[in-house]
Amino acid sequence: MRKGPLTLLAAAGLLAAATTPARADAIDGDWCSDDGRRLTINGPDIVTPAGQSLKGDYDRHHFSYVEPGSSGTIQMALISEIRMRLKPPAGDEQLWRRCGKPIS
Repeated sequence: MRKGPLTLLAAAGLLAAATTPARADAIDGDWCSDDGRRLTINGPDIVTPAGQSLKGDYDRHHFSYVEPGSSGTIQMALISEIRMRLKPPAGDEQLWRRCGKPIS
């Protein structure tokens, strides 16, 4: 059976999709705020802007946790591949952006 150009293009498209990072549409990763704070989410684990390693409530597009000594839950929701909305228990909603790992 002879393979036509459309079959080859379809195969190339499937190969490209298979090599795309699996977490591109997940909240996992490193996040930065406009004021320089950072946090990292990896499944149910988070390193908070205060540098604490905690467990939280994770699903692919949302994350929430309670910081010790806090009066409420901090909630996060992925709004695009590079933007996340963070809602502290008190105060205004914040937009965070993806960023690279910190340089030590």
